[in-house]
Amino acid sequence: MAKSMRSAELEPLERLEEKVRLLVALVGRLRVEQTRATEEHGRLTRELDETRTRLAEFDGVSADVTALRVERDEVRSRVSSLLEQIEALNL
Repeated sequence: MAKSMRSAELEPLERLEEKVRLLVALVGRLRVEQTRATEEHGRLTRELDETRTRLAEFDGVSADVTALRVERDEVRSRVSSLLEQIEALNL
C-alpha cells in the first residue's frame, strides 16, 4: 500500500516533468525556426536592396533612352530640313 501511495504522490511530478520535457523540445524547435527565419529575413533584405539598386539603374537607363529618343527626333528633323534645302537647290 505504501508503494501505491508513493506512486500516487509522484504522478503529478511525473506529469510536470513530461510537460517540462515537451516545453524544452518546443523551445528548441522555436529557436531553430527563429534562426531560420532570421537568415531568411537577411537574405530577403539583401535581395530587396539589390532589386532597389537595379531599379534605380533602370530608371537612369530609362531616362537616357528618353533623352536619346528626343535627340534622335531632333536629328531627323534637322536632316529632313537639310534634305529639303538640297532638293530646293536642284530645281
